[in-house]
Amino acid sequence: MIGGRTALDRAEVAAFTGAAYSTVNHWHRHRDRFDFPQGFQHDGRDWFWLDDIKAFHVTHQAAKRAELTKVDRRGDPEDLIGSGAAARVLGYGSYRNLPDTLYDHPDRVEVLPDGRLRRLWFRRTVWAVADARTGRQSTGRTPGTTGARKPHPYADDPRFPAAVALLAEADRTGLDQRGLGVTLARKLGITQRTAQRLLAAACEVSGHPSE
Repeated sequence: MIGGRTALDRAEVAAFTGAAYSTVNHWHRHRDRFDFPQGFQHDGRDWFWLDDIKAFHVTHQAAKRAELTKVDRRGDPEDLIGSGAAARVLGYGSYRNLPDTLYDHPDRVEVLPDGRLRRLWFRRTVWAVADARTGRQSTGRTPGTTGARKPHPYADDPRFPAAVALLAEADRTGLDQRGLGVTLARKLGITQRTAQRLLAAACEVSGHPSE
């Protein structure tokens, strides 16, 4: 309490918003862009009024939801669709934009004559993945089959902190984001596609623009 009002330091802002400490620093450093509270100095430390942080967090979350692609909810939920159709349902221009949570877990797989695999999903599965982005309850999800929602698909992934750290290091040193996927893939021994997905999630959480 400062002057009868509740104030948070940077670590407490991170805890309240669920963001990384480096993300709070990024918000504050680019506060004109994110409309982050100015804050004030007290006893040699930066502080922010709790009411201001609450207002910022509500506005910031709403802005992130507004940037999500529009989902096509037409069709039979039991239809099986391929990767191209799944991308169109999610509002993406290419199947390459499909999230790993969907791409790596098809409902069915067909082996084509040339040996390639064709991934298929029920339309309801694609809708469920879309709904997980916004917190909306899917009408196609079987009740009781899901637990608490994650803020993003990699929230519990042990590789995610490495992506956040790499992004923060690039931001701190002024490095170009291009090429970070290759660096992260080599560091973790994963595919570049997965590395790019991890970095994209790190960008989303930190409010950092992705390349």
